[in-house]
Amino acid sequence: MTSCRRLRTALLAVVPLAATAAGAEGQMTAPNPYRAIEGWAELPDGRTWGATSAIYPASDGEHIWVAERCGANLCVDSDVDPVLLLDRDGNVVRSFGAGLIAWPHGMFVDDEGNVWVADAVGYAPVPEGWGHVVYKFSPEGELLMTLGRKGVAGAGLDTFTKPSDVLVAPDGDIFVADGHDAGGNNRIVKFDADGRYLMEWGSTGSEAGEFRDPHALAMDSQGRLFVGDRGNSRIQIFDQDGNHLATWTQFGRPSGLYIDDEDTLYAADSESNSERNPGWRRGIYIGSARDGWVTAFIPDPEPDPDHTSTSAAEGVAVDRFGNIYGAEVGPQRLMRYVRR
Repeated sequence: MTSCRRLRTALLAVVPLAATAAGAEGQMTAPNPYRAIEGWAELPDGRTWGATSAIYPASDGEHIWVAERCGANLCVDSDVDPVLLLDRDGNVVRSFGAGLIAWPHGMFVDDEGNVWVADAVGYAPVPEGWGHVVYKFSPEGELLMTLGRKGVAGAGLDTFTKPSDVLVAPDGDIFVADGHDAGGNNRIVKFDADGRYLMEWGSTGSEAGEFRDPHALAMDSQGRLFVGDRGNSRIQIFDQDGNHLATWTQFGRPSGLYIDDEDTLYAADSESNSERNPGWRRGIYIGSARDGWVTAFIPDPEPDPDHTSTSAAEGVAVDRFGNIYGAEVGPQRLMRYVRR
């Protein structure tokens, strides 16, 4: 924690401060070198975008996988495919998942191109129920693995309660952020490549290694696991055995995380306002996963975030050309940001 305090002190020494009722906090004022491309991706058959937070680049780095909530904020009773593969022009080239996923939330694409989706909301019509699971699909949409028990909430070795995100390490180990609510399971669960439970860490709280809504996962080139601890307005960094390494607050209140091959960290903050994380602005924070320095910031266009529960990007991803994608829950759209 001492090194973390030194890092934040150094950061705030060069970033202008904004006074709030809660005191002086760092206000992100880094430059924005990007311009927004709205309406970049068109859905087929007259479909409209629903709430969207699950997004990840395909294994070729050019196509983008995204899962939207079926034109609304829930896919139960919908007959459309929520999981979509988009080409560079925003055209849907493949889709799947109809009748299986209730509330796609987090997404990951592994080294073999398999698509992992966290189905976060539990919903239990008879006979089977929905949600509380993580799915592994082939790139063609074949269901290969299910972690958790569909429609069954819990905190056991084979159950989740609203899992938010999933990540597969280079050695095949699987990490699941469980669960979505600040008062929920608040743990990280680790499995081997075959889905066998290995370990877990975390509980509800604000100390190191504790969480309030672990909302997003990312891993850097060193193999460090970054957890977007949204309810605590911070990123926590761990080794793959759950040992706490650092806590960073300079990336806002993270809803989504992505780290590229150059160890650039992208953090989407869709919630900061005068009550939740006062002094920090909503938007996409861009900086170094190696030393924590924030170098760029794409501001949220919402003019009055104090009266909006969520806006702009919750999910964030980057293609191999450096284009940034913001998956938005509140506005129900997918934004693309390109260099000016």
